[in-house]
Amino acid sequence: MATRKVTITLDEKLADAMSSAAREAGIPLSRLIASAAEREMRLSLGRRVLAEWQEEHGAFTPEELAAARAEIAAADLEHVQEKRAAGAA
Repeated sequence: MATRKVTITLDEKLADAMSSAAREAGIPLSRLIASAAEREMRLSLGRRVLAEWQEEHGAFTPEELAAARAEIAAADLEHVQEKRAAGAA
């Protein structure tokens, strides 16, 4: 993968917190920032896709939103349980 060096400006407290988080995770700061940027891009794309879908099909109903929230909560719980199980192994 090709990379390019860029300069960014961050609030000092945020930069310190991100540096600490990267050290704790044992990864370079640039990787942590790249991961955060990638996550934001995925979220942005998801919001755009949802808006387009709702434009074509109408807004989600409260029932549809509740079902989606329940699925997300179940997936989050499963992820946490898998991490705990992996940590206990």
